[in-house]
Order: sequence, then structure tokens, then C-alpha cells
Amino acid sequence: MQLIYAAASPFARKVRVLASETGLLPGIELIGTAVLPVTLNEQINRLNPLGKIPVLLTDDGEALFDSRVICEYLDSLHDRPRLFPSEPAVRWPALRLAALADGLMEAALLVRYERAVRPSEHQWDDWAEGQLGKVCRALTALEAHAGQLQGPLNIAHITVACALGYLDFRFAEIAWRETHPGLAKFQETFAARESMQTTIPI
Repeated sequence: MQLIYAAASPFARKVRVLASETGLLPGIELIGTAVLPVTLNEQINRLNPLGKIPVLLTDDGEALFDSRVICEYLDSLHDRPRLFPSEPAVRWPALRLAALADGLMEAALLVRYERAVRPSEHQWDDWAEGQLGKVCRALTALEAHAGQLQGPLNIAHITVACALGYLDFRFAEIAWRETHPGLAKFQETFAARESMQTTIPI
């Protein structure tokens, strides 16, 4: 298998962390690339019409995207405990937290593009603040359910950890630990895992 990714992408990090936790990472060839909303990447566009990464090329030559699909596909390939729970009482809360963290990452990425890619004369501060509002509301909701991150490892732990890691990487000024002690405690422990240490964004 081949994973086309960017080291700075929190969504690609989520896939790599899951692949590491399931023991699949050594069998995946990592292919670095870059994707920006205003710069065509023809290779990615051929594989994913949305022009986004990560993209996983399976051994059968099929291209899978987005990160949620890739993660669930990889979770079907190993013999360790599944990271997408099947029991309804665990599955739906886990997927809800993962969706919150995915939305946080998406909103943060849009702000990053607005500030770093869009020419300064065209930047829309109110729009960026609206996206940051999503980030703050997601943090509040995740904090309220931080106790759910104390159980056995699942996709929620991985996605939340990658989302928080992206805030540390690109939005240190948010200082989310000061107002979200439950998440801070979770991240302190989870970030020490080998899967997280070997995928720190650059």
C-alpha cells in the first residue's frame, strides 16, 4: 500500500497514527506531496477529484479517501482490537467525538489557508473568526466529554489527539490547555505514545 500525504496535515497524521497503532505502518510506503487550494496537484486530482490528501492506494490499485474512510479501511486489515468500535454504546459516542475533532481540524485548516495563502488584501477577518469560533465550540464540547477519552483506544482518541496537536503546531496562541484541563490531561498522556512521537508535524 502507498499513502500519499503531507507531514503537516492533521488528517494525514491521523491515518499514520492509526496505521502505527494497528501495526500496519511498516507495510505502507509513505509518499510526501503538497496540496494547496489554489495550486493544482495533478497527481492528487487524478486519484481524488476533490484534490485533497491523504490518499491511500491499496494493493489492488484502488484509491481511497478521505481520512475517515482510509482509517476504517486500515482498521479492517489487522488482528488487533478494532479502533472503530462495533458495540453501539461505544461506537456512536466515539464516532461523535471523532467527528467533532475532524470538524475542528477542518476549520483550523481553513483559517491557516486564509492567513498563509490568501493575499493579505483579500483576507476576510470576520470569516476567519467564524472558523475559529467553530474551533472554540468544538474544544468546549470535547472538554465536556473528555471522560470518554479514558477508555480503551479507539478512533476518537486518535482524532482528538491529532486535532489538539494541530492547534499546538499552527495555533499556539489559542492556548487551549489553559481552559480545557480534561483535554490537556488526555493530550499529555496520549502525545507520549510512539505513534504520536513519530508523526509530529513539521
